[in-house]
Amino acid sequence: MDNVVQPSRIPHSRIEDALAIVMGTLMVSFGVIMLKQAGALTGSTAGIAFLISYISPLSFGSAFFLINLPFYWLAVRRMGWEFTLKTFCAVGLVSLFTHLHPLFVHFSNLDPFYATLFGNVIMGIGFIVLFRHKASLGGINILALWLQDRFGIRAGKLQMAVDTCVVLASLFVVSMPILLASIAGAVILNLIIAMNHRPGRYMV
Repeated sequence: MDNVVQPSRIPHSRIEDALAIVMGTLMVSFGVIMLKQAGALTGSTAGIAFLISYISPLSFGSAFFLINLPFYWLAVRRMGWEFTLKTFCAVGLVSLFTHLHPLFVHFSNLDPFYATLFGNVIMGIGFIVLFRHKASLGGINILALWLQDRFGIRAGKLQMAVDTCVVLASLFVVSMPILLASIAGAVILNLIIAMNHRPGRYMV
């Protein structure tokens, strides 16, 4: 048993990282389009961007890109330049793709509940692709991790507080059935991430 050879860690190349970021953001942005078509939303920074897009002239992509700008300084301090640059690219691509998808795809008959749940499934898979290549979509998650390091505030508690605020604010924007579907979709998204993104589960 002691002679079992452990597999060596093979890091991703820059080309693999670049392709993964494009594929991951394509999936996340397509899920966003499904939620937008259904009039639904999700939690965290994306949820805030949805709310802004529903009550202002700003599109989701523009709101999402602008909201993330203040968090890059924290990302550099906590995660380093490589992570920050990947995250900046990922956020920019999601913002861009949410503008491009409607030029090629339009849903004329889409069940809101199905769209919300399946959209979150697609987003969850896209997040996993990004996480596996050491990128993210920034925002509240970076702030939560920084506050946890600096002041001992649990990141999960802040994330939950933000999501609760998004849900409460959405009561004035979306109908109750869509809100319930959005909550269910957010739970599915977080379950996908929890099941597939654990430290030590994968070699790379």
